[in-house]
Amino acid sequence: MKKTSSIVILVVFLSTLKAHSQSNLLNAKIPQEVGVQNDAQLAENSNPIAYGYVDDRDVLWSKTVWEIIDLDERINFPYYYPTVNNGMLSSDRKSLFRILMDEIEAGNITEIYSTSYFNEKLTKEDLKERLELRSLSPEGITKSNAGEEVSENDYDIYKIESDKVVQYRIKGTWYFNKRLGELKYRLLGIAPVAPDVSTLSQGPEAMQDALVPLFWVWFPDARKALNMNKVFNTKNSSQPVTYDHMLNSRRFNAVIYKEENVYEDREVKDYIYEDALRQLLESERIKSLIRDFEQDMWNN
Repeated sequence: MKKTSSIVILVVFLSTLKAHSQSNLLNAKIPQEVGVQNDAQLAENSNPIAYGYVDDRDVLWSKTVWEIIDLDERINFPYYYPTVNNGMLSSDRKSLFRILMDEIEAGNITEIYSTSYFNEKLTKEDLKERLELRSLSPEGITKSNAGEEVSENDYDIYKIESDKVVQYRIKGTWYFNKRLGELKYRLLGIAPVAPDVSTLSQGPEAMQDALVPLFWVWFPDARKALNMNKVFNTKNSSQPVTYDHMLNSRRFNAVIYKEENVYEDREVKDYIYEDALRQLLESERIKSLIRDFEQDMWNN
């Protein structure tokens, strides 16, 4: 009986492994067939898990916070790598920034804004100005000063690519659902952070001092695109995880840099000056207030 149970468990495990492995890897006759999914797989993987409806009357308490995901931390590496452009490793391995840019270019992500309050929408042309800089090269300047005609080859082009993105900023709301009796989190927006494009020609120090959010994406609009792309799983490459699942399950390390407050949502650095340790402690204090609210609901 015990042997039969073990066989059943093994069969279930192998079937699950096959369902989540890289599509068609073991059946491909040519490299181009790797990653090609059949109709059933496409239908299964196309849509992310839908959020449940939350009635405003069920929200007993909420707090909106802004956080920084530092890509220099090892736990956050899956959002940074690979830094090379698409296809250099494989067609299905892309950094989070590359996915966002590709899906925006394809028109699959349209809710793009300049701030985390989502009140000023950006177009593709606006994004190009933020991500690309064309400036005359020294030879081009010489030709221009001499009155000669300047060609495209006389311009230096600087672009923000995946390797330049060093952080992500996210905006989300913690809320207590009195119907479910638990504390929940809803991610609202995400923004890649990189040096201002105008500093790319000035060296690492100037770039480090000029980090800015490039744009803000309304996260619910990006969920389907993120669900179609997988994060490389270092522990088991046959079972990748989608970016949508990674972000919704908060599989990252982040530091709160702002919470909604009466002081025009001022940041922590605005009232704790030039003291990184105290700023970090303040971030942990805000986290504790959020975490303790759920516990205090059952202790009072």
